[in-house]
Amino acid sequence: MSSKLEVQKKCEWCNKIFIAKTMTTRYCSHRCNSQSYKHSKREERKRKFKVSAIDYKTMQEIEQKAEKYEEIKNKDYLTVSETAVLLSVGRTTIYRYLHKGLLLAFQTKGKTFIRRKDIDALFENPEPYKARPLNNSKPISDLYTVSEIKGKFNVTDSWIFKIAKENNIPKTLIRGKSHFSKKHIERYFESKVDKLVHEIDSWYSVKDIQEKYNLTKAAIYSFVSENNIPRKKIGRNVFYSKTHFDTAKGYETSEFYSVKEAMQKYNLTRDALYHYIKYHKVTKIKEGRYIKISKPELDKLFEKSIDYGTNS
Repeated sequence: MSSKLEVQKKCEWCNKIFIAKTMTTRYCSHRCNSQSYKHSKREERKRKFKVSAIDYKTMQEIEQKAEKYEEIKNKDYLTVSETAVLLSVGRTTIYRYLHKGLLLAFQTKGKTFIRRKDIDALFENPEPYKARPLNNSKPISDLYTVSEIKGKFNVTDSWIFKIAKENNIPKTLIRGKSHFSKKHIERYFESKVDKLVHEIDSWYSVKDIQEKYNLTKAAIYSFVSENNIPRKKIGRNVFYSKTHFDTAKGYETSEFYSVKEAMQKYNLTRDALYHYIKYHKVTKIKEGRYIKISKPELDKLFEKSIDYGTNS
């Protein structure tokens, strides 16, 4: 019973589209089948010849070196090339030995000769073998981007690259962008802060900050971390630079009224002043026993047309 199966296929030799009678047919004609078979046999012969040629070349080189060794092994004076063959190293290595003074040589026009006994002397009193230390360093994976360093430490791009170069801070490129070792960057800034600490003479305790700025401990720790406020530790107590903390909070004495000054300027009673501060959420801070009121905010408030009633 003849098969009526017809499958459209592409010839693997000539790439012609043809109708095959079976699923396993690979070629459109007997000619293409023969051409493909002959080609595969030629390629196989080439591969075998190439392997045998490599083996033959290797054997030739070994035989040549063996012959060369037999020629030079009993010579009293050797050239640099012959010395390299004798020690199974490159000519560059021999020249390095000569440069370091490990081998002595006699130089004449275009020739350098080395005595065989000087070569043998290298092995008479050798130094103990020194194993190379293992490199156990772990790859740096904790990194800062340039933007992160700029944001955290308030520095410029050029300054970052300058300091990294001067202090050998490890750097790597990830997708074309520079990343620096987080540990080395923070260590650099910590050393700068330690130097700065000795120059600071005015400090806040955590309690001082809580009383002055009405902040929780969590808010204080978050703020000093984000703004890199210099700190020092005495026993169990931590102190923060007063100048740096106030500057980061935007506090300047000249930018604040005392309660008495605000009352006099705007002709208000104490109760009325506190009412406006509370109702309009004017910034105030505590300095010791005294309350300070934001001058820009209070001035802006009273510039508006506010109905004060009967000066209350």
